[in-house]
Amino acid sequence: MLGATRRVTALIPRRLQPLRELHEDIEESIHFHKTKGQHILTNPRILDTIVRKSAINPTDTVLEIGPGTGNLTLKLLEASHEVIAIEIDHRMVNILENRTHKRGLRNKLRLITKDALRTEFPPFDLVVANIPYSISSPLLIKLLYGTTPFRSATLLLQKEFARRLLANPGDSEFNRLAVNVKLLADVEFVMDVSKRDFLPPPKVDSSVVIIRPKAKIPTVDLHQWRAFTRTCFNNKNKTLGATFKSKRKVFELLELNNASGLIRQQDDFCSLKEKIIGVLREGGFDDKRPSKLSIEELLHLMSLFNQVGVYFDHHGEVGNEDDRFEVDDVDD
Repeated sequence: MLGATRRVTALIPRRLQPLRELHEDIEESIHFHKTKGQHILTNPRILDTIVRKSAINPTDTVLEIGPGTGNLTLKLLEASHEVIAIEIDHRMVNILENRTHKRGLRNKLRLITKDALRTEFPPFDLVVANIPYSISSPLLIKLLYGTTPFRSATLLLQKEFARRLLANPGDSEFNRLAVNVKLLADVEFVMDVSKRDFLPPPKVDSSVVIIRPKAKIPTVDLHQWRAFTRTCFNNKNKTLGATFKSKRKVFELLELNNASGLIRQQDDFCSLKEKIIGVLREGGFDDKRPSKLSIEELLHLMSLFNQVGVYFDHHGEVGNEDDRFEVDDVDD
């Protein structure tokens, strides 16, 4: 469909006049890159619903990641005090500048032409964005585990990805991503969005969710937590006993804990394995599967391991204050 470069308006059927009007002021010819997640939301009803559900105040600064041609951006600018738009594609940046200038909104738009995953976010109140599918997981972890507080994030995500965020223990979609998000935030389903509402259309449908950071979160080292859940959910349907007592895993933990200086005496393989067996038996976790456990149960298990000197990350013991997001520290 997009093998050749064509005017945006030429790609929209004339019978869909409202959709044509969204892009009528784009003078440049443009080619969207599907491989980069450039799928532009064109349905005005969906755009309006996203803005309304985001509950934007006139004094709010909104962070938008991957604004594309600016269909959502223009509506966000009308509802907020300022929009910070992070867009790595210079072609899209030019379009955004032109469209906002024509509407007299350019002074409310702050553009950052960088990679969102490797950019330090300036202060903002909430996030509203159509997230490129390829960076959904690391971007979500960066937002929640980063240092910039925010009120909510209204995100348009791949439907399957959104279902994972909404999953509960025992659900087939429940995985490490869901655990790591739900530790720090509540997730609300808003609506599904058809793939036909995008230009060019993706292969699958999407969903809108609202993520609200919790006011109170457990006192836990977040690096330890992510490393711990990475181990537990490496095979989420495998019993914890089979995971932690495997020869390979014991050797990994032995090397990590001895090299990091997280314990006072050098453990050997047998003594460490005895500690692991003791924790699993004491807590009743030996035959449990992580996909069935609540966040509270997982926190309890990690605490039991820490109490006997078994840690899962080199950053240090619980309470480490330096817990900033690292771009390579993401969920699968």
